[in-house]
Amino acid sequence: MPLSQCTHPPSAAPATTQPDTEHLCRLLAHVPLLEGLNPDELARFARGVREQNVEKGTVLFHRGDPCHGFHLVLCGQIKLAFTSAEGQEKVIEIMRPGQSFGEAVMFMEKPYFVMAQALTDSRLLHIAKNVVFEEMDRDPTFCRRIIAGLSARLHHLIADVETYSLLSGRERIVGYLLREEESSGEPGLCGRVSIRLPTSKGTIASRLNLTQEHFSRILHELAEAGLIVVEGRTIHIPDVERLRTTSARY
Repeated sequence: MPLSQCTHPPSAAPATTQPDTEHLCRLLAHVPLLEGLNPDELARFARGVREQNVEKGTVLFHRGDPCHGFHLVLCGQIKLAFTSAEGQEKVIEIMRPGQSFGEAVMFMEKPYFVMAQALTDSRLLHIAKNVVFEEMDRDPTFCRRIIAGLSARLHHLIADVETYSLLSGRERIVGYLLREEESSGEPGLCGRVSIRLPTSKGTIASRLNLTQEHFSRILHELAEAGLIVVEGRTIHIPDVERLRTTSARY
């Protein structure tokens, strides 16, 4: 089952179910940290797993809430963000199907330091920390896999800091559009592609460490230069290579 497809609509409120072990094992096989485990090992994890269906806007946890495990996104999108006492928000990541979050805090046995909110109706798995810790005690190879996964996450965060520190707002937006084009996997006709932004422009702007006004202004400049055409949340790129070449000059 592709992780991007929900098999049923989310319920009206956060809900949990206890499906059979075989069903859970099929879902767990998609968790990056659990790749390569055999059916018996996955079955041990299934003891500490529950499914969650959440509506758009649902807050999964707030900063300061205790962490009892980590989440895997099966379908939908989850926003991780800092919020200030004045209500200002800084989006640090948008989690998509196949991605997991909460592992680092779980291992530190600390409260969450960000909040998580569903940007769309979403379906997730929550994997309890006790089954993870038990498998770590049992299997040194699993420990190495976890270290590798957390190291990759740290590398990603360092790359983010580099982007915010050294790249202009225009470079950040063009880079984001090019990454979305590459991840879409849909070939364009004669270099022309269309991208559907996964969430609101304000959320993406925050993710790129830009104000919404600055984000919109740069999109307007790119449109005036003939590099993109903006139709709501759909961005048409007439010539991907031209956009990429133009970005390299800034």
